[in-house]
Amino acid sequence: MVLRVGLPLMSLVGLNLLLKGSLSPEKFLLFLFVGTRIFDPLDLALVNYAALQIASISGERIRKLLAEKPMPGKEVLNAENTVELSDVSFSYEERKVIQNLSLQIKEKEFLALVGSSGSGKTTLLKLLARFYDVQEGRIQIGNSDIAKASPDEVLRKFSIVFQDTLLFRDTIYNNIQFGNPSAKREDVIEASKMAGAYDFIMRKENGFETMVGEGGSTLSGGERQRISIARAILKNAPIILLDEATASLDPENEEAVQNAISNLIQNKTVIVVAHRLNNVVAADKIVVLQEGRIVEQGKHEELLNQGGMYRELWDYQEKVKNWQITNTSPKLS
Repeated sequence: MVLRVGLPLMSLVGLNLLLKGSLSPEKFLLFLFVGTRIFDPLDLALVNYAALQIASISGERIRKLLAEKPMPGKEVLNAENTVELSDVSFSYEERKVIQNLSLQIKEKEFLALVGSSGSGKTTLLKLLARFYDVQEGRIQIGNSDIAKASPDEVLRKFSIVFQDTLLFRDTIYNNIQFGNPSAKREDVIEASKMAGAYDFIMRKENGFETMVGEGGSTLSGGERQRISIARAILKNAPIILLDEATASLDPENEEAVQNAISNLIQNKTVIVVAHRLNNVVAADKIVVLQEGRIVEQGKHEELLNQGGMYRELWDYQEKVKNWQITNTSPKLS
């Protein structure tokens, strides 16, 4: 504020001195010239101060990222796609999220992870894909410890569809082809058809060449998910990780995405975080997590008959289905 009124104030004072004869016109013009050279840069610096602060914070984050050491590991994984977790533990700082968890997943098995919010379901998927290294225990794929394998080699084993879909500011075509950069155009188109995305893509003015906004901002939630599934189909990895892919969708989009997922998981090892239990009743194995531990596991009917935590979650969701909004306001006589 002081800088904004500084130049006008200096001009008024100078004009007053000029009228009184205390200041020559030459000196008055000189002060005006010097004043603009001083105040304008200072004003510009103040206007951009907030942007400079943001840039400073961003620069610090970039510096920390560049200082991170690459994840170790150079081994190549074999062709087997069985997954085994042995006494796995993991913490975010001091909060333990996974505790001494052991689990075996057979090749082409459909396994569902269920449990209340914060039970460690999503963290477990991230550990499997080696987004983080376990702090205790080990995870094996085909009897090979993934901590000793190349991170790229581990990711080649997985196709991942999370609830928060990551799309790039690029064309729809390139966003799908990202799953397999060497794929031909006909393969990309076929993957989009299997994902139920082809029709809505072709309705857009530029079809597959339509630009996607940052993070997929120009697409609906269902459209983003189907493009993500098309990418996963194109990658054709042997193990599929799904994290509540339909949790935030309306019924119409949920049905379309469920059909796309059915095409994605054929003849694959599937590990899915389930929000709606009725979506995983056909799973080969359902694992119930609580505070990072396995408290129950088995098939749907087996877990219902046990009458434990899974039964409680199932009964609660069945009860919610029957909820209705009623008008309880008093009637006027």
